[in-house]
Amino acid sequence: MDGPSLFSGSESDDGTFVPFTDILFNALLGFAMMVFIAFALIRPDAKSGIIDTNAEFIITTTWPDDNEDDIDTYVQDPTGNVVWYHSMQKGFVTLDRDDRGNYLDEVTVNGVKHHVALNQETVSVRGILPGEYIVNIYHYTNPTNAAVPVTVKVEKINPKVSVVYYDTLVLDKKGDEKTVIRFTVDADGAVSNINTVPVSLIQAVRKG
Repeated sequence: MDGPSLFSGSESDDGTFVPFTDILFNALLGFAMMVFIAFALIRPDAKSGIIDTNAEFIITTTWPDDNEDDIDTYVQDPTGNVVWYHSMQKGFVTLDRDDRGNYLDEVTVNGVKHHVALNQETVSVRGILPGEYIVNIYHYTNPTNAAVPVTVKVEKINPKVSVVYYDTLVLDKKGDEKTVIRFTVDADGAVSNINTVPVSLIQAVRKG
């Protein structure tokens, strides 16, 4: 059979096929970009519940709710700096909250006063400084005239949360000071040499 073939590309293509594929490709590319942008905008909301504590260690001191006594936390870093209520930030160590028992334990929300029963102090260590850290507690005021059980927790935050220390000690009276824990941190943040050999940080700050 003579004559042009029905499937001959050079004679059947009228020049409209190539522009059509370009338009289709650009449309698909535009749709893909819109989907990418939509997911990029959604991701921050998905992470809204994540809290970055930005700390290497967190030290938490608590005593019975609504107790009137004032318990203080003292932390000494490897350079000899002591963080306490009169010096709330030294180097990497910060006293984030100084709790004074029932004193000023009220917050106002929408014009309504609410009593906060929690007695808690928090100290953060926001960087790795190799050497020994010392944690003491001190019975500053004792209006109850009774012994107070004080719970201290030391947590290592990075690379994952682990408990270095957790225990309850009893402060018997005003002026009572106890060494809760002493521990050594190396350059990688590893903890060793945990002990409770007593040392007075009250005397350290008085000398300072």
